[in-house]
Amino acid sequence: MTTAAEMLQKYLDAEAAILEGKTVRFGERQLTHEDLQWVQAGRREWEAKAAAETAAALGKPARKPFQVVL
Repeated sequence: MTTAAEMLQKYLDAEAAILEGKTVRFGERQLTHEDLQWVQAGRREWEAKAAAETAAALGKPARKPFQVVL
């Protein structure tokens, strides 16, 4: 079973590689710079899940992330 923290690390690694101009594979999908927004959205999702997972392990309520729109 993959934890949220492990998935987050995969997305962080993919984002870093794409920013360096490399191609990354996620299963059958090959990702390039054109997929950066998709990878970043996935990273944000797994960041929230990893934070909730950590909070649950510590017995604390998870905080919901918020975004300020100007």
